Amino acid sequence: MKIMLVDDEVLARERLRRLLGKLRPDAVVLEAASGDEALAVLAREEPSLLLLDIRMPGMDGIAVAAELDRLPQPPAVIFCTAYDEYALEALQHQAVAYLLKPVREVELARALASAGRVNRVQLAALAGDDAPGRSQVSSRGHRGVETLAISEVRCFLAEQKYVTAIAPGRQLLLQDALKDLERELAADFMRVHRNALVAVAHVQRLRREADGSWWVELDGVDTRPQVSRRHLAEVKSRLL
Repeated sequence: MKIMLVDDEVLARERLRRLLGKLRPDAVVLEAASGDEALAVLAREEPSLLLLDIRMPGMDGIAVAAELDRLPQPPAVIFCTAYDEYALEALQHQAVAYLLKPVREVELARALASAGRVNRVQLAALAGDDAPGRSQVSSRGHRGVETLAISEVRCFLAEQKYVTAIAPGRQLLLQDALKDLERELAADFMRVHRNALVAVAHVQRLRREADGSWWVELDGVDTRPQVSRRHLAEVKSRLL
């Protein structure tokens, strides 16, 4: 059995390694100090279980779990968290194991027995009121895993099977469905067309052309998403 420890804190990984030495002495223990490194190790080593920190700089645990959910045979996951007891109790209603830091041996043993794969419903719960929402989107390609801060994204455009996140000077091709992004990011992004979400804070102007069509102008990018008739009233009410 291969188990990967994913945590940016060296001491946290050392503690988990010691505990696993007692509970799973025959396991091969791998380590990663970031979400990006975790995905690279995962592709190479194919561990069957991840002990995954939720809050990490860069790609956090939720973003890593979202990538795992796309795999045909994802590893089991145990989330490690510094939340208080009340928040942890709320999270434990989901069918995934959670550990409160600092991890205790008896709790790790219990989590090892109950860990399972993460599904989209559980990811949505993690991104809700009981946990921090993801701060970035990510994509895996020939150059490895690339990330883009959601705060930099001006719009998401859907075309065929993919969604493109557009930011000043950058574009990132995603595998996320536009409807999932709309639901998760509803506080900051709004639907303007069946194939487009725009960042409300970055809208500079709602422009009407001579032919009667409406377009959104965004700061920092040349892309101008069209506003459909279906969404025009809602867009106007939110912007004007």
